[in-house]
This record gives sequence, structure tokens and C-alpha cells, in this order.
Amino acid sequence: MMAFLSIILRYDPTGVDLEGGILGLVKGYFGCVEAQGRGTLHCHMLVWIEGALNPSQIRKRIQEAGDTEFCARLISMLDNTISTEVPPDPGWEVRTAAEQYHPCAVRGPLLNQDKDVLDKERQKDLHLLAEACQRHVHTETCWKYCRDGQPRECRFNLDASNRRPETTFDMETGELHLRCLDGLVNGYNPLILEAVRCNMDIKFIGSGPKAKAVLYYITDYITKSPLKVHVAYAALRWAVRQMEALEGEGSTGLVRSKRMLQKCAHSMIANQELSAAQVAAYMSGNGDHYTSHEFRILYWTGIEQHIEQQLPSPDPWQCAWQP
Repeated sequence: MMAFLSIILRYDPTGVDLEGGILGLVKGYFGCVEAQGRGTLHCHMLVWIEGALNPSQIRKRIQEAGDTEFCARLISMLDNTISTEVPPDPGWEVRTAAEQYHPCAVRGPLLNQDKDVLDKERQKDLHLLAEACQRHVHTETCWKYCRDGQPRECRFNLDASNRRPETTFDMETGELHLRCLDGLVNGYNPLILEAVRCNMDIKFIGSGPKAKAVLYYITDYITKSPLKVHVAYAALRWAVRQMEALEGEGSTGLVRSKRMLQKCAHSMIANQELSAAQVAAYMSGNGDHYTSHEFRILYWTGIEQHIEQQLPSPDPWQCAWQP
């Protein structure tokens, strides 16, 4: 991950390197690491680009100021950065290692060869990578939120019918609609895909609702407990049974309560599952998040209590509506 940040994004905390990386000059990032059900790790990351405007500024500049040149440059930048289709296969005569093995398990083409040969091998390699990593295949997971009798819609909003030939800006709503040349392909950056050789889903946050959705999505992953609900209930049940066995020992209610809490905590911790990837990441010193800035810890409960003391909430009868 550090190689991705320093080489691909080329983030320089000192501000000396002003050339930037693949996405431009990065001024900040925040990423959280999540373990999937199978235990594999992946990162959700927000990247801030120097000079980038927020959604309100984009709408104001295009809608109110009528800056069509800026709109065209923005669309061109997005189309050059995000790909939404699998590149064509250059032909069977172009051979790469990604044909014999899984594309993610091998390195890309050798760079010390003729440019024409290298270009064709890179196109072949990218074609195989995009097919293996970026093309979505529907499974039962896609329909798990669909109710009986309702049409089955992929919860990832990936469908062959979701096609848009070009990126457009809606002058009435102020929304930016990115092009989608293949509705079953996750958005990706070709150079990043060649480098990291794994699935990715890159998005441009060009509207307020999208920004809120991404913020909620990442916050939900950060605060999600790795302990399954049924495992927690099973652990609590075991702790209760253990306490019932101690009822006849003459312990006081306070002692039994403390033992109960202690056994519940120990039981839930003992039943928490950790994958080998999580353990290896912890042992190697890799954290569960990556950030370019330092943040102070926010003790929300204490702040809420302080606000309540300084500005007490009014009683319900004081909030009653009066005609």
C-alpha cells in the first residue's frame, strides 16, 4: 500500500514534488482496510486532488457562469482517467504470461523490448486483466435484498442495459453523468489496473448526494463489527449458563454482575474470527487505515454531555406547538 501511495499516487507530504501521479497532484487521502467474509483484505480510499472543485463549485461554474470550456476539459479529464469497457483483444498471435495463468498472479510484459511489441502485449495484458478483474458476474449476492415478487435488480447497479455513450452535464439539475460503455464493467484506471493487478472501482464524486453516499459507505465499514450477531448471542448464552452454575456459591449480586460482564467479554473476544491476512497485516505493522493527515480523537459521548450541560434540551412541554 505504501508503494501505491508513494509511486502511483506520488503523494509527497513535504510538498516538494509538484508533478503529481496518475490522478494528478494529490493533496490528501484517507483509506480504511476491510476484511471480506473470506478474510481477504481490501481498501476503500478517498483521494483529494489539488485544485479540484467541490460539487457546488462545479455546478456554479458551469450552470451560473456558463463556462463551457471548463465543462469540456472536466469531461475530457474524466473520460481519460476512468475506463468503463474491456479493451479489444489485439489477436491470438500476441502472447503474454497472463494467458497461461490468472492475470493477477503474473507480472506485466517486459519493458525492455520493441515499442510496437510492448504496446500490443500491454493491450493484451490489459484485456485479460479487465476481463478477469473488472467484468461483473451476477451471483446470488446481487439479489439478496430483492423481495419475492419484485424484479431482480443487482444491488451493485451493474447491468448490461446500463449504457451511456458519452459523459454529459445536466444543466437543469447540475449533475454530471459519466459515460458507461459496458454496464457490467466496474470503472477502472488502466495504468493503476496494470500496476496493482486486482479488482478496483474508481469513482468521481461530482455531486452532493454521491459525496454523502461515499462518506456513509466508508463510515459504515469503519464502524462495522467483525463479530457476527449469531456468534455474539451464542457467546452470551454460554456466559449466562456459566453464571447460573455459580448461583449456589453464595456470591453477592454485585460480584455475580461483575463476573457476568467479564465472562461475556471474554467469551465474545474468544469467538471473534481473524483471517490469516488480518493477522499477517497486524504482525507486519500495517494498520487498519491509511491517512495523509493526523487527526485528534473525538470523544463524542463527552462532547454530547458537555453540550447538554451548557445548553440543556428543553422539556417536551416547552416544544409543544402552539397555534
